[in-house]
Amino acid sequence: MQYILQVPADTGIREFIGNGATTAQSIAESWENQWLDLLQKNPSENIYGALTNLGIFFAVGTLLFFLMQWLKDVLEGEFSRPISSMIWPFVVVILLNNSGDGSILSSLTLGVRNFINSVNQQVIATADANSVYQQALNMSVAEEVAGALLRPCQSLNGEQQSQCFTKASEKINNLWQEYKNLYGNKVWIERLENKVNQISYGTGYISEGSFNALLGSTVQTSIKNFLVSLQYAFQNLIEATMLLIAALGPLAVGGSLLPVAGKPIFAWLTGFISLGIAKISFNIIAVLTAAVIVNGPAQDPNADPDLMWFMIFLGILAPILSLLVAAAGGFAVFNAIGNTASWVKERV
Repeated sequence: MQYILQVPADTGIREFIGNGATTAQSIAESWENQWLDLLQKNPSENIYGALTNLGIFFAVGTLLFFLMQWLKDVLEGEFSRPISSMIWPFVVVILLNNSGDGSILSSLTLGVRNFINSVNQQVIATADANSVYQQALNMSVAEEVAGALLRPCQSLNGEQQSQCFTKASEKINNLWQEYKNLYGNKVWIERLENKVNQISYGTGYISEGSFNALLGSTVQTSIKNFLVSLQYAFQNLIEATMLLIAALGPLAVGGSLLPVAGKPIFAWLTGFISLGIAKISFNIIAVLTAAVIVNGPAQDPNADPDLMWFMIFLGILAPILSLLVAAAGGFAVFNAIGNTASWVKERV
């Protein structure tokens, strides 16, 4: 899930609201194309093909060390270890075999990535989570949008200020209507609409603190832009890192013939799965936090929440928390793979 905060100027309100979804969709498609180009389309002629050849070179080089250890175990009479170790050369050959349409390793890597994405999509689709997330973000930035349109009127006086407020209110009314079309007649929309009307038309009473909070400042708008960009950049960083690790898969497989306990392929697989856990964890955290806002302050007509904490949480704390969860999960996965390999080795 991605969303970009932009304050509408000459552009329409509809374009402003739809910009986040459009950008998210184009970025997702862009990453999808990169994965397919790297792992499936002419892999023998691109970076992945070159790394596969380098992985084969590593495999041939490490095969010498493997054979030396294998012969040593045979001469020492430890026949169980040489027999169980013979599986690794076959695994390496099968994974790095390039048929022209990509190796088995590239197909498996793309399959694991697609599985992670399918789980991620299920998390987002559960209970209309994407709508909840977008509503919480829109609730967080709605005051900034309204304030940006009202702020120029603050320096005017008399009739000029009244005309300025009237024109700004017309634009803001379009914003409220778009929000109502998306989410219905929500309490938080009516609450903000009343505050804007009190400022623009002088209806009712609004405190000086609420007035200044609604108008805000360009600094606060810039901070929210920066925080939204941080969480957006984090998700793109996860995608880029997963793609990088996927590209380095042949090197990990090629180095797995070294006679050491910790096989590079285990570390590679653990890193790949850990990033998938980080990606899923971030979306779970974002969805749950958004649900707290939408089902809490958004439903209370007397609430006047400062949702800057939500932007800070999404931009800074949620990425850190998801990486910590991924590190713990990756450690558990690595131990599970190592224990499984040991169990198989003892019984082969």
